[in-house]
Amino acid sequence: MRNRSLALVDIARTAMFLVAMCVAGMAAANPYYDPSKPHHTPDGFRNHYAGTVTKGFSELLRWQWESWREGLPKPARTPTPQVAPDLPRIQGYVRSAPDSTAGQSDSPPAITWLGHASLLVQAAGLNVLTDPIFSERASPVQLFGPKRVVAPGVALESLPPVDVVIISHNHYDHLDRASIVGLHQKAMAEGGRTLFLVPLGLKPWFEAQGVDSVVELDWWQQHSVRGVDFVLTPVQHWSARGVADRSTTLWGGWAVLGRDLHWYFGGDTGYSKDFADTRLRLASRQTEALGGGFDVALLPIGAYEPRWFMREQHVNPDEAVQMHLDLGAKQSIGMHWGTFALTDEPLDQAPQDLVLARRTLKVPEDRFSVMAVGETRALPPRSTAKN
Repeated sequence: MRNRSLALVDIARTAMFLVAMCVAGMAAANPYYDPSKPHHTPDGFRNHYAGTVTKGFSELLRWQWESWREGLPKPARTPTPQVAPDLPRIQGYVRSAPDSTAGQSDSPPAITWLGHASLLVQAAGLNVLTDPIFSERASPVQLFGPKRVVAPGVALESLPPVDVVIISHNHYDHLDRASIVGLHQKAMAEGGRTLFLVPLGLKPWFEAQGVDSVVELDWWQQHSVRGVDFVLTPVQHWSARGVADRSTTLWGGWAVLGRDLHWYFGGDTGYSKDFADTRLRLASRQTEALGGGFDVALLPIGAYEPRWFMREQHVNPDEAVQMHLDLGAKQSIGMHWGTFALTDEPLDQAPQDLVLARRTLKVPEDRFSVMAVGETRALPPRSTAKN
């Protein structure tokens, strides 16, 4: 009985957390509104190929009730794989000079998975972090909310100097205040500067945290750092940090185009035609003569059950493999799994479903795989010096 009562308390707390994330309030006018852009609205932003992708409060309660009734998520049968990070290799990556525009390094490109959607990409002379979260919980407070089951693959204080952080959207498991502030303070203490690249509407939030090295972009806008181009691309999702700001800030994926690596970060997304659009939009920069398509795509594969609730906003492994094909990526790495129990599937389910999805769509294992938390994977440089 005591365990049942505790479970009910946990459900109530989770419901309060999700209400804060999902319930819409009165949205303020959109200061970025451009009526010539279909994804702009007078009070925020919308997707290209879907209407609202969020659910109402009654559907939220239905999901929570059904999950509790069925005892979901079930415990993982196998723990999330972890390896000790190769810190000498990670910290020894050769960065380009602050005034460089060459976008190159004497070190080969490499990717390290820190957990969830947080990855360290070392390429074209830059150390780039995606959606960093080092906190214990993906929550507005650290008393309750989704708790991490595996420590970050590299501790924040053990990271090499971070040149750029890219943010996909402002949900708590992708935009973590303590991590942002910690990275900013670390850069200042080291006498450096970390640039934060964010979707439209998030710069004021960063400035409120005391972080002023921020550039915000609209879909298809580009910002260059030392010869590396960062392009915010459309994905199908939404945003909110509270009850009154649903979709008032933009969301997106990132195409990062450097001399030795073209890579894509999918952030958090439902499946849509946006990925085929991204391939088409960048086709002139990814011809065979220029090295081809994305050398690697970092794609979400977790947090997808139940489908009736999650389908429009989170891809499952089958859809992630289709994303890989739509993008024309040479290889893809699955992320957004194994760190926080956000939805109904067990934490180890996504890699198992990925195996089946690859077989169904006839994608070889070496073209779409997963990593261990803390693992660093070397990548071959692009076959051309042009980007």
